[in-house]
Amino acid sequence: MTDPDPIPVRVRPAIAALPPYKQGRQAAPDAFKLSSNENPYDPLPGVIDAMRAVTGVNRYPDASAARLRDRLAADYGVSPDAVHIGAGSVSLIAQLISATAGPGDEVVYAWRSFEAYPSLVEVSGATSVRIPLTPDAGHDLAAMADAVTDRTRMMLVCSPNNPTGPVVTQSAFDDFVTRVPRDVLIVLDEAYAEFVTAPDAVDGVRVLQAGHPNVVVLRTFSKAYGLAGLRVGYGIGHPRVLDAARSTAIPLSVTAHAEEAALASLDARAELLERVAEITERRDALAAGLREQGWRVPDAQGNFVWLATGPDTLAVADAFHDGGIVVRPFAGEGVRISVGEHESVDRVLRIAGSVVEDLPEGHPARG
Repeated sequence: MTDPDPIPVRVRPAIAALPPYKQGRQAAPDAFKLSSNENPYDPLPGVIDAMRAVTGVNRYPDASAARLRDRLAADYGVSPDAVHIGAGSVSLIAQLISATAGPGDEVVYAWRSFEAYPSLVEVSGATSVRIPLTPDAGHDLAAMADAVTDRTRMMLVCSPNNPTGPVVTQSAFDDFVTRVPRDVLIVLDEAYAEFVTAPDAVDGVRVLQAGHPNVVVLRTFSKAYGLAGLRVGYGIGHPRVLDAARSTAIPLSVTAHAEEAALASLDARAELLERVAEITERRDALAAGLREQGWRVPDAQGNFVWLATGPDTLAVADAFHDGGIVVRPFAGEGVRISVGEHESVDRVLRIAGSVVEDLPEGHPARG
């Protein structure tokens, strides 16, 4: 059958077959949007004023975001060239994949994990090697290490894992690093690091201090800092590795507004910690309430919870939507529910309680 709307130019077959990124449903005015792991709070004090002070939009921003690099370098005790700023941590992942992997190469990651990983690898021309999660929805680092071949160029480790929630422990990551060849890049994606309360969780700063030049740690201002709409994240690692990423970056992609907002957010850390504490308490209460209803909820260490609804995923997502809660469904696997406004928790639990009653005994989402 002929394609009714063929692409008018020659496009790589792999790209033509790749679905474009699809954002989750938007929420009605009386609904709660809990589908994108956004921070429910407004920007931290001083952030809006800092952005309003940036008026020279007829000029390009500083290509390296030098002031933000210097600030983060001082905070982490590294040199400025060991910090790289990008338009969200996902852009840094894309740069690092492009810098290390191409046709014939492999990128190893856990699955399910961050939904952008497969498409970013596909765009580079490299091959994804997906390692199934453990029964408790965490990374199987031993299996990931076993999957390394002479074609492996990069390993992606997401902790806490998006969308399932569990962290990688420090001891497991330390063992993993010793098993991975030193010329293979390991990217520790810590987009949700600020929400972690597990005492044994891996800490990217500690990893870097141990002296692993093949590890790059990624963090972002999108989640805990509430700057998702400004797209600014950062990586910390060996300067020569980050130089390779910088070489693949789209120039001038971090705006002056984003840099100023990030700097102002760093100045408001006390308020940040208070907000993060409220969100983690709300998360723990939500997870506990779901478990009491009979849901099996993996350890939640980000600002979201995961329900492994399997073949019923789209129907469950529709039930939440009908009740005024927009969740993120991953068809055939599960739904991710972000921790949102305080008022949203009771509504989530009310809908979830009615949904779980309809799931049969032995369903993977039931505890």
